[in-house]
Amino acid sequence: MGCEPARDLEPQGLGLTYWFDAAPSGEPYSIAVRFTGRRISSDDPGMGDAFDVVHTVDRVIPGSGRIALTARIPGVSRGEWKVAAEPVRGPEPPRTTGTRATRPALLPTATSTGATTYFPALGALGPGVRLTAWPSLVGAGALVAFILQGLLADQRDLPVGRLFLVSVLASLIGVVGAKVYYLLTHRTEKSPLLRAGMSVQGFVIAALATLLSGAWLTGISVGPMLDVTGPGLLFGMAIGRLGCLLGGCCAGRPTASRWGVWSSDRRVGVRRIPVQLMESGMAATVATATLFAALTVDVPIDGLLLVAGLAAYILGRQFLFPLRGLPRLTTWGRVTTLIAAALVLVAVMAIEFGAQTG
Repeated sequence: MGCEPARDLEPQGLGLTYWFDAAPSGEPYSIAVRFTGRRISSDDPGMGDAFDVVHTVDRVIPGSGRIALTARIPGVSRGEWKVAAEPVRGPEPPRTTGTRATRPALLPTATSTGATTYFPALGALGPGVRLTAWPSLVGAGALVAFILQGLLADQRDLPVGRLFLVSVLASLIGVVGAKVYYLLTHRTEKSPLLRAGMSVQGFVIAALATLLSGAWLTGISVGPMLDVTGPGLLFGMAIGRLGCLLGGCCAGRPTASRWGVWSSDRRVGVRRIPVQLMESGMAATVATATLFAALTVDVPIDGLLLVAGLAAYILGRQFLFPLRGLPRLTTWGRVTTLIAAALVLVAVMAIEFGAQTG
């Protein structure tokens, strides 16, 4: 895997992908692949001139089709390499009664040659992963959010220019909040802040806190400001989730279902439950409902529209979490959040119903 603009930067590393087919039937199984390599120009390999590592796919779903296992090798010397991939553990023979089981065909050994490249870039490269997809789609989502917020703000006679500047600042601080939240909830990962992942929860918390503070300091009416922000924020998240699918994050569980979508978590590419598409569709549905309400409903309490939209989004998100490939960090956090979001949504609906009937 190459990355031409950063090819000659240090530190250098290797990216290798081994392709294989899942067994057509049977029980889920694990597979281990041994990756070895030697720098071609080195006659007497020393430290950094050779490697030998084993990578494992813990749960291969039979019938899930073509699978790509990607290994990234840090700390190697710059130059051309000859590498090999050899399966050292695969599916067990099917269990039979009265007849001798036939062992599935052994997976093949693969060899190739290639050059090192800038190692930090390898983390965002691999089959099914598009290097610029996530920032491009998140940026597009932010642009849509700003435009929609401005149109609704103008309709409600809010200062569009001031609100735009406050929203841009809130978004930038939200990005920092997303990274800090990710690091706090992924303590085993030792990534620096700039290379750490992001969590949408951290973005929403930091961005909304900044938006509230900025609106108060600049004299913007807080309640109406929240109402005109809600639809754009949700549409932005709907667009950004598409970037997660193409960027290899928030991936769904592997599946053999015909409704699965081949995608990657940057390590294993396989047919998966398209949970990013499902969350994108859910966010777009909630965004459409909040936009319709903003245009047609006289909300009894300013700011209630954003509260209702976020509660509905959080509620739907909790139902989708079990479909993700990574387990949750706590056994009670999801249930607590689900109940809290449901109660908030019911309370908002009760307030609106009371206002309409009163």
